Amino acid sequence: MYKYLLFDIDGTILDFKAAENLAIKALFKKYKLIECTDEMVNDYAKINDKYWQALERGEMTKPEILVGRFVEFFKSINVDTSIASDFNKDYQLELGEYVVFEDYAIELLTMLKGKLNEDGSRKYRLLAVTNGTKIAQEKKIKTSGLDIIFDGVYISEDIGVEKPNVAFFDTLFMEEGITDKSEVVIIGDSLTSDILGGINAGIDTIWYNPNHKENTNGLAITKTIFSLRELDNRRYFE
Repeated sequence: MYKYLLFDIDGTILDFKAAENLAIKALFKKYKLIECTDEMVNDYAKINDKYWQALERGEMTKPEILVGRFVEFFKSINVDTSIASDFNKDYQLELGEYVVFEDYAIELLTMLKGKLNEDGSRKYRLLAVTNGTKIAQEKKIKTSGLDIIFDGVYISEDIGVEKPNVAFFDTLFMEEGITDKSEVVIIGDSLTSDILGGINAGIDTIWYNPNHKENTNGLAITKTIFSLRELDNRRYFE
C-alpha cells in the first residue's frame, strides 16, 4: 500500500498551458510588443517543451533554457531578442498570478489529505515534485493554496538536479526518511520527466494522460489514467 504520493504540479495539478497563455499575453502588453495570438503562444509552447527536454537530458543548464527559449521565440516573430532575459524574469512572477486547476485536482488532493488509518493517523503523505523555477513554483503554490494541502514541496532548483535524474528522488527519499520504495508512487503528465524519473528511482508510476498521447518511449508505466477522477478509487493506492 502506498504511503507517499508524489504529485507533479504543472500539467497534473495545475493547468500550466492556461496559465502560460495568460502570462505571456499579459507581458506582451506590458512590454508593448505586437499583438500576441493563441497561435503564437502555441508556437512558443513547442519551443519551450524542446528546451525543457534538453534540460531533462542534461544538455543545457536551467539559466540557458529559460532565456534561450525566449530568444528563439522572439527571433521567430521578429521581436528584439535583447529583452529575453528581463522578459523571462517577469514571466516567472507573472506565471504565479494565474491559477487554473486541472479538472478534479483540488477535490482529489483534499480527499486524499483527509484519508485516515484505523488509528486516526494520516493515511498518505502528499508531496509536490516539480522542475519549475523556484520563484514561479513557490508563488503559484502559495497563491493556489497548495502550500496548505501538500505536506512537502520538492523543487529541482533547491535540490540541484531535475527530474528524471535519480538524485532528485534520492534527496526526497533521504529527507522523508523513506526506506521502502514500494510505499511510493509518482503521479505526473510527463513521460520524460515524471514517469522516467519514477522508473529511474525504482518507484511505481501513474501517468496522467488526459489527451490520450501515445507512449512513444515504450516506458514500463505502472498505470495510466485519463482523468484525475480515476484516482478517487482505492485500487490505485492500495
